[in-house]
Amino acid sequence: MKKGLLLSVVASGILFAGGDIAPVQPVVPAAAPASCDFWGSLGARYEFIKDSASADSWGKKDNTWKTALVLGVEKKLGYGFGFGAELGAYSHLGLTDIATNTANRAEISQLYLTYKTGNTAFKAGRQALPKTLSPWAWSDRTVGVLDRAFNGLVVVNTDLANTTLVGAWIASVTDTTSSIKISDNSTNKGLFMVAAEYTGVANTTLDVSAYYVPKFFSANKAYSIWASGKTKVNNLDLGLQLAYAKQDGSKATVGAAGYVGTTFGNIDAKLTVAYIKDGGTTLNLGGTSGFWGNVAYSNFGGDIINPTDGAKQKIAKLDVGYKLPNNYGKLYAGVAYDDVSDSTVLDKSLAARLGYSFKVSGINAKIEYRYTKNTPVSGSARKIQKVRVEGIYKF
Repeated sequence: MKKGLLLSVVASGILFAGGDIAPVQPVVPAAAPASCDFWGSLGARYEFIKDSASADSWGKKDNTWKTALVLGVEKKLGYGFGFGAELGAYSHLGLTDIATNTANRAEISQLYLTYKTGNTAFKAGRQALPKTLSPWAWSDRTVGVLDRAFNGLVVVNTDLANTTLVGAWIASVTDTTSSIKISDNSTNKGLFMVAAEYTGVANTTLDVSAYYVPKFFSANKAYSIWASGKTKVNNLDLGLQLAYAKQDGSKATVGAAGYVGTTFGNIDAKLTVAYIKDGGTTLNLGGTSGFWGNVAYSNFGGDIINPTDGAKQKIAKLDVGYKLPNNYGKLYAGVAYDDVSDSTVLDKSLAARLGYSFKVSGINAKIEYRYTKNTPVSGSARKIQKVRVEGIYKF
């Protein structure tokens, strides 16, 4: 698990190129916080699960239940300095007959200092990273709680017109209950990253990012570079991404992805296609990102099992949505297909989902059905069905 997680940090520049290329959050300077700013959320999620590999189909032993509380604060200290902290907590509320429950626990999900001078901002400590800032690995939330945070230093500068420049050093990843070094050695030189975003062209955003790990597994170096562009032409949203990742002593992994989306009245649709050629740099999702999109259609062991070296992946994903009149929520659906060649593990994967999201009394809620079929090179296919009911109240 440790090696897989670290590889996900180093290799997921390709993962980002592989599928989740919807418009993402802009790079926001890590400015010093306001005089005092509090935030929080209370969420719950229950999943009914039918797994062809389990004898307890639709039974409680396979189902999952989470309740979560998040409390955060930022405060300005003066002279450009500030600090922030966030606490995340899970509880199973005594439903211990559900096998996948974890123990009641709490964690410090973020703890950082900030400093701002002119158009340059610094953020040091345990923190969340947005997608645009770090395509190799970013922070997501489950029922409001951060899935992972990153320990290090981020510097953001906006002196150049329409340009955001970012530099970062990341020492380790905090993955729920443990902190794991990026370098697999005692020196832990960490990961170095630079990025730039340019918005000077109308309706267009251009991003480029690169990382370098001086001491990775077996003292090898690892590095990657990726570039993306997204634009809007009339009623079409267009995007293209390219990525390259390599570890010394292994072949490079390369990937390309593109999307086209449109909106017609209350209906929106988006088609994403991608091609990945896997080299020696393992494409390990580690729960961070995925070819199906950042919120995976399936989430047992990651979105997709990694192919072996030299394997090729061809991916297609279609998403559609319909906004109901009078703010009654949104109906959405999606289907994704992944064809893997020259793999010793996985041959094909099919995933689909159908859901309804809405807001009531300040609660963001959704009901969703998910279906996944993973076909291995040998043996029977594994089918998983899920019905998810979720609500999150932010305050």
